[in-house]
Amino acid sequence: MATYDLTPRIAPNLDRLLVFPLLEFLQERELYPDEEILKSKIELLSKTNMVDYAMDIHKSLYHTEDVPRDMVERRAEVVARLKALEEAAVPLVSFLQNANAVQQQMFNDRYQRALCTNGERSLSALWGKLAAEILMQNWDIAFEELNRLKEIIDSKWYLNAIQTNAPHLLRYLATALIVNKRRRTQFKDFIKVIQQEHYAFQDPIIEFLTCVYVNYDFDGAQKKMRECEEVILNDPFLGKRVEEGSFSTVPLRDEFIENARLFIFETYCRIHQRIDMGVLTEKPNLNYEEAESWIVNHFTTSKLPAKIDSKSGTVFMEPNHPNVYQQIIDHTKALSGRTYKLVNQLLEKSQTQAAR
Repeated sequence: MATYDLTPRIAPNLDRLLVFPLLEFLQERELYPDEEILKSKIELLSKTNMVDYAMDIHKSLYHTEDVPRDMVERRAEVVARLKALEEAAVPLVSFLQNANAVQQQMFNDRYQRALCTNGERSLSALWGKLAAEILMQNWDIAFEELNRLKEIIDSKWYLNAIQTNAPHLLRYLATALIVNKRRRTQFKDFIKVIQQEHYAFQDPIIEFLTCVYVNYDFDGAQKKMRECEEVILNDPFLGKRVEEGSFSTVPLRDEFIENARLFIFETYCRIHQRIDMGVLTEKPNLNYEEAESWIVNHFTTSKLPAKIDSKSGTVFMEPNHPNVYQQIIDHTKALSGRTYKLVNQLLEKSQTQAAR
């Protein structure tokens, strides 16, 4: 599934060190020849100080103990610079060994940070810390930093940026909306974006949503769902594996498939009034016995207005007329949050202008 690999699009926008985990993942999944991955690693390392690592990869790639002369010369430069930096850092090391001085400095730094009114510098610092935590694979802390950024980011602005500059990121936005039930209120707006960008970027996950919500092509959606599974398994950001004893699982894949089945099933039910159970069991992409049990359980726990006639094997969907009052509540409940964000942005902008 190298066809749908987004690494060539994403890598140019990342720091070199952040690209290494992506290459390690691709090498593990064997999406590309091992020789091609190793050459890419050497190219990345050529403009860093990780010369010894580059030498080891070169030896492994070409099966030799000899290394190019430019690597040897580069190593000498790096070692010399390292020694110079160690000498220059002696006063700093002495300061850090003084616990009282460090605590006082930390208090001063926090005070200055609290007084900082430069929104651009604060935002840049948050993005930098997020990148550092991702590189260190401190996922819990990275998630906290992401939530802090989320409070600052205006989703509409960034969605416009994605559409204009990076439509391939719609894959991740689509995946987040599919697996996160709390975001379903934003689904209609996202489907409109998909319709606009369908010709600019093609991806199985995007095409799956198009089949279900635009074309109502449920057979095509089932085929795309299988492709989506492969895309998730081969994506460095979506295909994270969790080891449980001797077993290895991809939690996001399982959650995505379950929700994708629900999307197909619920949409199919909403556009039909009378459905044969035999036809309906085909939609979740399971065998008949599993699908029948899954459908009964879902009708029991979901809000779908349906009745099952076991004798005739038929499902009757009751008409569901939208509640006008509930529609007003749904459209207005997000206004307070949007107003709060808008006020904060105006305050930050005025503070920045005043500081200048």
